[in-house]
Amino acid sequence: MLRFLTAGESHGPALVVVVEGLPAGLPILIDDIAAELARRRLGYGRGPRMRFEQDDVEFVGGVRHGRTLGSPVAILVHNTEWKRSDKWHAEMSSAPGTTETPLTTPRPGHADLAGMQKYGFDDARDVLERASARETAARVAAGAIAKVLLGEISVSIISHVVQLGSAHAAPERRPHVSDLELVDNSQVRCFDTAGEAAMIAEIEAAAKAGDSLGGVVEVLAYGVPPGLGSHVHWDRRIDGLLAQALMSIQAMKAVEIGEGVDIAGRRGSDAHDAIVWDEDAQDYQRLSARAGGIEGGMTTGALVVARASMKPLATLNRPVLATVDVETKQATVSFKERTDVTAVPAAGVVAETMVALVIASEALRKFGGDSVAEFVRNHDAYRASLR
Repeated sequence: MLRFLTAGESHGPALVVVVEGLPAGLPILIDDIAAELARRRLGYGRGPRMRFEQDDVEFVGGVRHGRTLGSPVAILVHNTEWKRSDKWHAEMSSAPGTTETPLTTPRPGHADLAGMQKYGFDDARDVLERASARETAARVAAGAIAKVLLGEISVSIISHVVQLGSAHAAPERRPHVSDLELVDNSQVRCFDTAGEAAMIAEIEAAAKAGDSLGGVVEVLAYGVPPGLGSHVHWDRRIDGLLAQALMSIQAMKAVEIGEGVDIAGRRGSDAHDAIVWDEDAQDYQRLSARAGGIEGGMTTGALVVARASMKPLATLNRPVLATVDVETKQATVSFKERTDVTAVPAAGVVAETMVALVIASEALRKFGGDSVAEFVRNHDAYRASLR
């Protein structure tokens, strides 16, 4: 299995991620990681911090001469803003001391108050620094490696924005991986031109009002073999694993596999994917993607489709959300950290990451192998046996 663990705070010196379970011999370059992190900074409606955070990445273990060693891979994502700011050196120092500016007005919609109560803190910064979506940079670094591993067995993953605020993309516009450049060149990572224009208009209106927007991203995994996951235990069902992984992304409030929400209102005769035998491909095919490529907790070999719904960002450029000062108990409004109008386009890249990590982990569980060559050989033999 593939596991990863992240550490670090939003305004600390660096984030670190350790990825365990990778086979030896996987070709990986620091440029592969940097390219994925650059995609995470994409999107109209982002704040100035995205210009400051030019992620400086380095391997500190597990890679030699451009290939994994089979040992844990450790990656540092340096915070370039921290290097330039005396403020954060003082605020985020690990040495004993106190801050002169504690944050005592927890923000609705954030982890602030619940975290302060849980851990006994009187300063919201002790919570918000780790709860911040900045942590997803470490996840994206791990996911970049998972994508390279999946590429060895011809599995590829792409995301796109299907809703931003009240603006929707045309449902029939679904990109293939070959369309990645077109998606990423869109200001909102939308594959539908009309939908993109409506989304940009939504962002501009929200920005003018000092407000924020949420939306929905769709992740598509092409080439996934059948049989990943399992029906035999609740915690091995791959749709459950995907749901947990996607819901763990900061600000996500709902996850859908395939057409799950819409299917709930249909009759059974119109809710499932018919199976046919393709003589040319000598393989089973599905005539639709309503189940999102997953049945009974296992992948079917069809396109895997997952959507994640992101709430509007809770830090607003026009602070109006009511809160209470935890020291005085007086009513006030929440404080403002730097924020975006929306982070939905970037959330799609993070969602790709989590889907890649889950599928890569289940592929390793299914096919095993201490080296990439063995992993690929086992996969190819399994594929051949299906025919």
